[in-house]
Amino acid sequence: MFIPKYFKVTAVEEIEDFIQQHSFGTIVTTKEGRPIATHIPLLLEKDETDGYYITGHVAYGNPQWRTFEESEEALVMYQGPHAYISSSWYRDENVPTWNYQAVHVYGKVEILDQDELKKSLTNLLYKYESHRKDPILWDKLSPSLLETELKGIVGFKVKVQDIQAAYKLSQNRNESDYKNIISNLYEEKELESHQLADAMKQIKNLK
Repeated sequence: MFIPKYFKVTAVEEIEDFIQQHSFGTIVTTKEGRPIATHIPLLLEKDETDGYYITGHVAYGNPQWRTFEESEEALVMYQGPHAYISSSWYRDENVPTWNYQAVHVYGKVEILDQDELKKSLTNLLYKYESHRKDPILWDKLSPSLLETELKGIVGFKVKVQDIQAAYKLSQNRNESDYKNIISNLYEEKELESHQLADAMKQIKNLK
């Protein structure tokens, strides 16, 4: 991913938080040189050596899983809020642009065995259900249902080998323009524009 110096993010904990917050990602592999992608919820976890890995699962009928072990490397992409930035919000004449947050993760992908898949699914349910009033957790589901559902999916793990993170949030603009962009984003109708404004305030510690 091309990342100008203004927008490059290298703080590991910051990137980890971003991935945890925007965990619906895209995994890309190739078959005979042609990219194949699937959009799915993913889990970022640590192994016993504090290395990072990503787990997920796809439908058995999805042909992408058959490319996993033969692919030299997989790409996992995470997307944060993004929005159009009008140059009318600048003090001086310029051209419009687009602000966004994105993280690319590269690593070798391998298929999970049944025990690893069950652990991944248990953790996935816990992440999205544990805070709910009546959480649907792994041990609350009937063995017969789980047995049936497990036959229809294939789990995988991506060992993280490289991470590229870009927060293009107008860091190259002067303070006046920067604050004006935030103000105008809040006036837009789209919720994502408001979320982007929140992200811009956060990185500059603005209230």
